[in-house]
Amino acid sequence: MFCSLTARGDDPGRLVLARRRHAFLMLNAFPYNSGHLMVAVGRHSETLRGLTAAERRDLWDLAALGESLIAEVYHPDGMNVGANLGRTAGAGIEGHLHVHLVPRWKGDTNFMVTVGNAKVVPEDLDESYRRLSQAMGASRSGRASKPSAGRRRRAPASRARK
Repeated sequence: MFCSLTARGDDPGRLVLARRRHAFLMLNAFPYNSGHLMVAVGRHSETLRGLTAAERRDLWDLAALGESLIAEVYHPDGMNVGANLGRTAGAGIEGHLHVHLVPRWKGDTNFMVTVGNAKVVPEDLDESYRRLSQAMGASRSGRASKPSAGRRRRAPASRARK
């Protein structure tokens, strides 16, 4: 899956937000919450220890960029950052290391997946891509504003999605 994304092409259509030489930042096509991002390394590797120093640097630099974008656009109360190494650990794409960045809000228990067999994602992927790429452009031009402690916005109202 990620192999087809390593070559440059229709990045907006493929939900890729940013690239470095060895990794890329993208929206998760099957998000747990709005703004759920992933950073994938271009080369096949199942483990962190299997990466080169340059690959690790690109992976974590993009993870930090993703964290900043999520904070600026979604103002979450917290964030899950992690990688699933191996099928037993939950890796949905074996052999291709990637890190998830999932914004979290107080009370977003996400029980719908377990109880209702439905995923609740309050924002369309195209809208998420637009907002995040716009924030990235603003950051590069120096126009980005850091969220202040008093300025917190909740995620948009939910709608069910299977």
